Amino acid sequence: MEITAGTPVLVYDGDCAFCTSSLRTAERVLGTDGWASIPFQFADLDALGKFTAGAVTPERVEREIVWITPSGKAYGGAAAAARLLLRTQRLPWNVLGAVALLPGVRVAMAALYRLVAVNRHRLPGGTPACALPR
Repeated sequence: MEITAGTPVLVYDGDCAFCTSSLRTAERVLGTDGWASIPFQFADLDALGKFTAGAVTPERVEREIVWITPSGKAYGGAAAAARLLLRTQRLPWNVLGAVALLPGVRVAMAALYRLVAVNRHRLPGGTPACALPR
């Protein structure tokens, strides 16, 4: 997968059933035109760390999804999800992505993302393997 070829990449936890099923739902609903995904377990994290000037670390990708742009900018958590929605360029998803990035909404979305992430092992499809590291 060549990020610099113009395709943003979403890095996620492939060991987490909740994360994987959420991603598969997003792929089905949003389509995959113009973006790619890879579990962090199969990503070259050293190369991604260098490409993103240290913004992608093993600790970060264990705790949140990370959206990496072709220019090397990395967005995590709720901001990554918003960037994915914006990338679809289809209503209503792109509008939801834009709204999620508004200043007041962004803070609320980040809090909601953290709440879901911390409890992902308790959510439908979640397993003990989904629990975040302490």
